[in-house]
Amino acid sequence: MNDRDVSTISFVEADTSAVQRIVDGLESLEPLVLSLLVVGVGALVVGSWWTVRWFRRPPGVRLQRVLGDYDEVTVLMHPNPDPDAMSCAMGVAAIAESADTDTTLQFAGEIRHQENRAFRTVLDLDLEAIESSSELASDTVVLVDHNTPRGFTGAQSVEPIAVVDHHPGNGTGTRFTDVRTEYGAASTILVEYLTEIGATMEHEDEEGPIEFSAELATGLLYGIQSDTNHLTNGCSRAEFDACAILFDGIDEDLLERIAKPQVSDDVLQIKAKAITEKRVEGAFAVCDVGEITNTDAIPQAADELMHLEGVTAVVVFGENDGTIQLSGRSRDDRVHMGETLRHAVSDIPMANAGGHARMGGGQLSVDHMRGIGPSDGIDKQEFEERLFAAMAGER
Repeated sequence: MNDRDVSTISFVEADTSAVQRIVDGLESLEPLVLSLLVVGVGALVVGSWWTVRWFRRPPGVRLQRVLGDYDEVTVLMHPNPDPDAMSCAMGVAAIAESADTDTTLQFAGEIRHQENRAFRTVLDLDLEAIESSSELASDTVVLVDHNTPRGFTGAQSVEPIAVVDHHPGNGTGTRFTDVRTEYGAASTILVEYLTEIGATMEHEDEEGPIEFSAELATGLLYGIQSDTNHLTNGCSRAEFDACAILFDGIDEDLLERIAKPQVSDDVLQIKAKAITEKRVEGAFAVCDVGEITNTDAIPQAADELMHLEGVTAVVVFGENDGTIQLSGRSRDDRVHMGETLRHAVSDIPMANAGGHARMGGGQLSVDHMRGIGPSDGIDKQEFEERLFAAMAGER
């Protein structure tokens, strides 16, 4: 017998001895203790199995199960909702309906942009405006296209059960959170959810638990298009896949009516001012359009300036009711617009700004910019210099 055989025999004897000690130990336990131990181990195994199964379910199925646990939920959009937020709310409402759960779609602020108003009107959406948390239709809240409640009194006290978003942030739902910052639109996530739970197009012979109505398909498609500048800005592969899924279900007449709304005179004038009074330094452009009555004109003016040849990043700002509204766009890999705006206002009290690499926005108080609070204050000319410096990476 060689050394390896001796070692093997010793290992087997030791292993057998250990097993025997465990058996002897179990036999020495009181029956009640042993029963509790068996029950505990069984519960642990079942719990582990259930947890693994739960997280292996597609997110759409998990959200449907969560919604099904409630009689009613409030689907809350971000303040002044855009097509992406409104179409996400439509998608969540469709999933909730499949789980026999009633929904109320609510938002803070106003729907002012002509494109957003057309989206709501053409698709005949039933949306409710709120000013405080007491006006929420239910305590069970689902956030779409943002991950932290904001824009109304008592927002900080709201604890959503679910969050579906594509913006950076730390907000979470108590039961479900899906934040995909790599996606160009939150509507894309809802298309995936609906596909995961077997939704079918309204005109198809085979019926699923949910149907993509023409309004829902058109709304989701336009939500994706609006947040990605018609699939040219900030897209992932998922956006193109989602549009392919939706294509057969859209209503072209509805889509055209949403995409080509009439434009008000004040919006056209602000766009014209941005074009004629812009300041360009190298590949960057900045324009102060002065006093404005329609804040939705600011991002539209920024979009117009991005059409200028040789310009890769722009910021437009204007003053409304003592607040400066900012909107920026970038197609320059060196300029992360959300970070650019955040750095530009970082030392101004009560200011906030941020966003994605390709687009961002923000607000700051004119009084605080001029020196109320701990800062020394700056004027608008100095603020323009800050914006150029931030786009150049010098702040």
